[in-house]
Amino acid sequence: MTIRKYLQLLLCFLSFNSVAQSQEKPTLDIGDPAPPLQVREWIKGEPIQQMERGHIYVVEFWATWCKPCIEAMPHLSKLAAKYKDKVSIIGVDVYEKESTSAGKIKAFVDSMGGRMDYHVAIDDSNHMEEEWIVAFDEKKNGIPRTFVVNAEGQMAWIGHPKDLDSVLQKIVNNDWNISRSKIKRNEEAHFQKLQKETIYFLNQYMNEPNLLLSKVNSLLEKEPRLKRSPYIPVYVFSALLKTDQKQAYEYAKSILTEPDRDHANISYLFIGAIQFHAETSSLLPEIYAIGAEAYEKYKDADNAKISNLSKYYNDMASWYWLANNKPKAIETQQKSIEALKNQKEYSTSELATRESQLKEYKEKEIGK
Repeated sequence: MTIRKYLQLLLCFLSFNSVAQSQEKPTLDIGDPAPPLQVREWIKGEPIQQMERGHIYVVEFWATWCKPCIEAMPHLSKLAAKYKDKVSIIGVDVYEKESTSAGKIKAFVDSMGGRMDYHVAIDDSNHMEEEWIVAFDEKKNGIPRTFVVNAEGQMAWIGHPKDLDSVLQKIVNNDWNISRSKIKRNEEAHFQKLQKETIYFLNQYMNEPNLLLSKVNSLLEKEPRLKRSPYIPVYVFSALLKTDQKQAYEYAKSILTEPDRDHANISYLFIGAIQFHAETSSLLPEIYAIGAEAYEKYKDADNAKISNLSKYYNDMASWYWLANNKPKAIETQQKSIEALKNQKEYSTSELATRESQLKEYKEKEIGK
């Protein structure tokens, strides 16, 4: 796999369909009248036939397979209770697999109990997807996705449920500036588009590190906003890994300690870059040290959802060892074993491998 191909795959997390420019043009924006509700079936709460003036509605798009959606549900339930006389929260199930029946969706909702304590419905023939998600150009952002309709029936805000608290309070208090919200949303959309174009452009120079660094500098001079992009650092870091590893370390260190950065995404990208270069190059201990730091940053980030924590710690421990930080390698390997034992089911052979690695670390540390 070429480094260019590696980055093309890695950067796909912008969204599942962001690698290709969307052919669908948005027809609605913040401030426009909200589309009507059209659902197939209400499976929890009193059915809401239409949105009434003088009342506020939160429409949350989710799916049974979506972990971030599930994690947001208890919080949405608290908001539903807090604003029960002024706000109705509606969870609309979308993007389900064909094999997921209405019965399975209802069983899931029932199993959530009070953690999903608001109105819940199932999309009707993709109507809500088309008239809401697609019409407002939100498909690129995936789910969970939250739409807030104010008391005048206007779309007031669209975003991630984790950002809903302060927004909803201002809308309830009639202190929300729709015009400002629209401008901010459109600026963010433009910046996302700019980042995609930058990725396509820089991928051409991945095999020419010095030229790549020159192109990055030129882009930043023309568009300083790109300095805040989580994607620019991985191009610079990857190029420096080929030309000057000590400088690569210093650069990565400065980025990971810089405030107001998207440290989760940057850390994820740095980890991938080191993994790739480790397959073909001899890396300095400092690079593995910064890689282990990136592992820590990604783990601690609010949006870092790690499916196999035991393996994650195991990989991190190996980098601490390669960075000559033996005590930290031992400590992290122990966490790997604890995480594996905390799983409901785990392989005894995998546990034996983890314990054998820990034993090796300790023996080598004692015999140093």
